[in-house]
Amino acid sequence: MASTYVDGMSETRQLAADASSSDPAIGLRAVRALRDLADRLEELQVGNARGKGWSWHDIAVCLGVTRQAVHKKYARRTTERGGA
Repeated sequence: MASTYVDGMSETRQLAADASSSDPAIGLRAVRALRDLADRLEELQVGNARGKGWSWHDIAVCLGVTRQAVHKKYARRTTERGGA
């Protein structure tokens, strides 16, 4: 498991470095990959928070969005996964 974590961190560092590349093709691909990673992490943590009883309001405050926005985006996903 530690190796997977280290490998993932190395990939993330490489993506961060690529995002500042002077080659737009490399930079834009890295930006897209980082955006996809952020989306997956956000979904994971919203599910985690809901599973621990957090309200949509509390989650929205942490994400800097409205309660309605976070609920609209994730309510169905967390329900399908057995969240509250």
